[in-house]
Amino acid sequence: MTRDIEDEIRDEKNPPPLDEDDIALLKTYGLSPYYVADKKVEKEIKELAKKINDLCGIKESDTGLALPSQWDLVADKQMMQEEQPLQVARCTKIISPNTEDAKYVINVKQIAKFVVGLGDKVSPTDIEEGMRVGVDRTKYQIQIPLPPKIDPSVTMMTVEEKPDVTYNDVGGCKEQIEKMREVVELPMLHPEKFVKLGIDPPKGVLCYGPPGTGKTLLARAVANRTDACFIRVIGSELVQKYVGEGARMVRELFQMARSKKACIVFFDEVDAIGGARFDDGAGGDNEVQRTMLEIVNQLDGFDARGNIKVLMATNRPDTLDPALLRPGRLDRKVEFGLPDLESRTQIFKIHTRTMNCERDIRYELLARLCPNSTGADIRSVCTEAGMYAIRARRKTVTEKDFLDAVNKVIKGYQKFSATPKYMVYN
Repeated sequence: MTRDIEDEIRDEKNPPPLDEDDIALLKTYGLSPYYVADKKVEKEIKELAKKINDLCGIKESDTGLALPSQWDLVADKQMMQEEQPLQVARCTKIISPNTEDAKYVINVKQIAKFVVGLGDKVSPTDIEEGMRVGVDRTKYQIQIPLPPKIDPSVTMMTVEEKPDVTYNDVGGCKEQIEKMREVVELPMLHPEKFVKLGIDPPKGVLCYGPPGTGKTLLARAVANRTDACFIRVIGSELVQKYVGEGARMVRELFQMARSKKACIVFFDEVDAIGGARFDDGAGGDNEVQRTMLEIVNQLDGFDARGNIKVLMATNRPDTLDPALLRPGRLDRKVEFGLPDLESRTQIFKIHTRTMNCERDIRYELLARLCPNSTGADIRSVCTEAGMYAIRARRKTVTEKDFLDAVNKVIKGYQKFSATPKYMVYN
């Protein structure tokens, strides 16, 4: 009986009712009238289901969940409140690892040590010796592995965005750039050369020289050039209020650096913490000295340093501790001296590259008028020349503006220069 009804429905002589759009589809694609009718019914069912969902209050993000009418928000909230927070512990030892009945020795601070098992949501491969874990408060079972504890202030020292300074922007330091590239880039790009010769590449560089000669600028150019992680530390950031805090930050800093494939750590103004040890009788400088000794230990202590290059910059090399400067910790000392005539001309051209200047400005003449000046002085001259042009409401900077700026900056500000003081220390 059922078969007869189906045959009657599928009878080509009695096709289902079709509108004008359906007839157009039939003519275009040569489809069966029953196929078009089935698609039409499917579409109507979908629209009705959507209307039902809208009336029930089901949103698109709720699909895959139970119907809102079956939700029990009160019970869920109560269950979440009853769920106990986890305690932070450290897994000190794994007993009989790689077996089903492996046990873990954990140390919960200020409570005790326990031998515990794993929770349901943790795999044995997730837990390693020495790592921080989350344990429940009843059976102390390990519920979750935790990341290593690194101070947020240390993590923030990592330079995420590459600086926009390149080696072309560092004027008058051709020899210094070459020495820096040999230490930083060559071991990373061609390690096989050092393996063939059987030597270890230099591990650290001390950049020293008067203020404004391009020490920090060259470090920024190195950060731009390499794909290695670049960590910038200002010496005064490591001077902390409480005993042991500065040394802890140094340890965490190098721990974070060791976790990277390759890393460059740049200590700017290292004389803030790297000063020679002395006893002032009051013990006021002891904490700074402890921080410096921790840096000395991390640079070349008992543990291997790994693929970490260390750059340091200072304008008072005479105050640094001899233990910090010995080869093995800082293998190279690169002096950033005062630029010569050719270098000063190059620095003038670098700073006026983006400026709207008149043609035929005699940069060599300007360089001759700035004896014993640093790159920072020359940059200040260019800025002052621009200010003279703005004051006169001109759109271009003339040579006279530069000459006026030289008089103002080089001769007028001579008493503020730090270069003569550096030369005395040197």
